Amino acid sequence: MKKLIVALLASTAAITAAQAQTISQPRYYLGAGVTIADHEYSLNGVTDEGDAKAAGKIFGGAEFNQTWGVEAGYTDLRASDFSYNGGTGTSKGFGSYLAAKANVPINDQFSAFAKLGVSYNERKLRAANVSLSDHDTGAYGALGVQYAVSPQMALTAEYERYGKDKEFGAKADAFTLGARYSF
Repeated sequence: MKKLIVALLASTAAITAAQAQTISQPRYYLGAGVTIADHEYSLNGVTDEGDAKAAGKIFGGAEFNQTWGVEAGYTDLRASDFSYNGGTGTSKGFGSYLAAKANVPINDQFSAFAKLGVSYNERKLRAANVSLSDHDTGAYGALGVQYAVSPQMALTAEYERYGKDKEFGAKADAFTLGARYSF
């Protein structure tokens, strides 16, 4: 039994030393994208049949090795105008997140990734005599692909989920096309 424990400890030390040699400095990146989220909802007689709206997203992160990293981002979910019983109003919101990121290389240029973390989301609705606000902290998740144009530049496409759906404003589901620059 002692020999087995010593062998396991020695193997763990050897693997850790080998990995330490392959890990270099973290690689940092910044990016921007266009996010599309649906604004369709109905609340107490107010119906917004708005189509999906394009909005802006900024993000940045660090890759600790070829597989693991961390990313933070902010998505402005844009305003959506609606009308009801002769009146008009606006709903708007944003989503932000901090997530761990797992990357799986497919070949030299393509990779798939998944992100899991926490998000803070806010939605606001304003009409003639109504002002509502909804905010929460919830789970964040994303699945996507990345295409490396060069060692520093990459294009991304991903599906994101910012917590749970709200009663008004943009839905929690979003699709994002982006570009990022590593330095």
